[in-house]
Amino acid sequence: MPFFRQVRATPNLLTLLRLFVVPFIVNEILDGNFPLAFALFLFAGITDALDGLLARALSQKTTLGQYLDPIADKLLLSTLFLALTHVSLIPRYVTVLVFSRDLGILLISTVLFATGTLRDFRPSLLGKLNTLVQILGVITVMFERVCISQSWRAAAWLAPVTPMLLRVIAVLAPVSAAQYAWIVLRRINTPTAV
Repeated sequence: MPFFRQVRATPNLLTLLRLFVVPFIVNEILDGNFPLAFALFLFAGITDALDGLLARALSQKTTLGQYLDPIADKLLLSTLFLALTHVSLIPRYVTVLVFSRDLGILLISTVLFATGTLRDFRPSLLGKLNTLVQILGVITVMFERVCISQSWRAAAWLAPVTPMLLRVIAVLAPVSAAQYAWIVLRRINTPTAV
């Protein structure tokens, strides 16, 4: 399928919309407008769910979408970690661990892909769990701020949950990175069947 037809595919337009929303979420976080930032984040999450459903329903799975969707997801999540760290809602060490993991995996994947050593980079179950906990962590941090700004009682029960999730993220990030490295090393060292 030609590149511009891939760009115009509905799922890819939704992914591009998700990318477009990222700076607006960051701006609202930096301005302390957490209700709007959270609403935009939920909107981004809905576009993420819809792009996959529409790609299957409309038979519009594209090569561009296979690359663009995970890039948009990672950019959204990473940017939110940075913004929430900047406003002192996520400890710096958590964001450093998350970024170190992602950077390490990106570098290893790039080298392996460029050398043709390994081209299958499917996420492990632990990697998926890591991403899920990161998403839950961001949701919890932002929703807690929404509750505080609106004087909702939910802020009281979220107060102990948020630090617990952030500690889990700090543990899962390096552990899932180590698992990824172990899987890659094992697959490289396994002789291929002829």
